[in-house]
Amino acid sequence: MSDVARHPWWLSPVAVLGTAVMGLLGATWRVEWIDTAERDAALARGETWIFALWHSRLLALTWLHRHRDAGVLISRHRDGELIARVVRRLGYHTPRGSSTRGGEAGTLEMLRLARAGHLIAFTPDGPRGPAEKVKDGVVWLASRSGLPVVPAAAASRPEWRMRSWDGFRVPRPFARVVVGYGAPVRVPPDLDEAGLAHWRSVIEEGVAAVTRRMDERVRGDA
Repeated sequence: MSDVARHPWWLSPVAVLGTAVMGLLGATWRVEWIDTAERDAALARGETWIFALWHSRLLALTWLHRHRDAGVLISRHRDGELIARVVRRLGYHTPRGSSTRGGEAGTLEMLRLARAGHLIAFTPDGPRGPAEKVKDGVVWLASRSGLPVVPAAAASRPEWRMRSWDGFRVPRPFARVVVGYGAPVRVPPDLDEAGLAHWRSVIEEGVAAVTRRMDERVRGDA
């Protein structure tokens, strides 16, 4: 069945409009990269890794890391199709799947991209929560690919917060947006259930820590 037959006609123009709106909004932000020089240098050397970030911080980080040829796992639901079309226009690869629909196929495609040398972005609490709780997917991917997990976060002020399961955040026009990374986490191969639980906890604390640090920075506490 063709893509046109499976999806309503309006998805393509809405994706174009959504990309344009994101671009107009992002162009107004006052962005500060906090202690990211080491990661930028590694990227320039051709190194790759798995970014782990909370779903609520997705919008700013997606815009600010556009056109880096990264892979991002996106839900197979209809809202996921719209998001996939937007982020493809921003230069991302978009394997489809989630913890509830097509997760295995999507994660295997992410593994293929990782092994092919692409950056990977993963929202380990997505697509439906619980918020800020890491699930197994990112741990499995890191274990199988050998890539380190780099916690990432963005914080903004002022911002809109959506009435969604994660309190999704949208930086307002001309907002101050700060972006930072945490220390890489290297997950060993061949994990058992206890190992998965341990490394979920390690990654969760890493993402939480850099998120707290960016929140403090944007408030002026640090």
